[in-house]
Amino acid sequence: DQIEQSTIYQEYMASDDDSYEADREVWRKIYRTLIQENPDLDAVLEEKSLYWNDDKEVVDTFVIKTIKRFDPANGADQELLPEYRDEEDRDFALKLFRSTILNADDYQRYMSESSRNWDFSRLAYMDVVIMQIAIAEMLTFPNIPVTVTINEYVDLAKLYSTPRSGGYINGMLDTIARHLIQTGKMMKTMPEPRQHRPRNDRQEERVPRREGRRPTIAQTSAQRVAYRQQQATDQVENKE
Repeated sequence: DQIEQSTIYQEYMASDDDSYEADREVWRKIYRTLIQENPDLDAVLEEKSLYWNDDKEVVDTFVIKTIKRFDPANGADQELLPEYRDEEDRDFALKLFRSTILNADDYQRYMSESSRNWDFSRLAYMDVVIMQIAIAEMLTFPNIPVTVTINEYVDLAKLYSTPRSGGYINGMLDTIARHLIQTGKMMKTMPEPRQHRPRNDRQEERVPRREGRRPTIAQTSAQRVAYRQQQATDQVENKE
């Protein structure tokens, strides 16, 4: 009833355009307007899982892209989007998961040694999980720069953990990564840490020091920009 009473459906029925493209487009609009943004459906999904919103976002993206790819030649046997973009994506997910689980004790030991004055047992569980996966990515995939990994998992911490977790995890992962490099456990490079000058020296210099500053973990790398551009492209496709 909600679909039939909607303006989208009524305009579709009143239109003289009976092409396959029009049929395909109306269902994309119906899904985006009446299903994707449906409070009643959201309430049902929330009862099923506390993490429904993350799964639903992925499902919505897949459904909209699948409808967009509908081909009249396939009839009712329309091809669904694959679970992974390619075999490399699938291997990445499996390797990351396997490394995270099998080496959990080692990764947590690195965290404990780097937690300084913090009691490791009192760290937020989500912080531990996020850092554990980040360390697994650092050690398992040699072609992913350390800064890219750290930036990704700092963003995850901001979404899924406490308000202060992002800054804390940024510092912890930076310390752990440098330790792994220095001990030969990880063959990657990182920017040199910024040197803290004496307070008197800092007071003498009143002009902000922007030029010649060494890159830090918080700064965006070329790989990071490329990743964000890909995300933006996907969002545009979903809105079309």
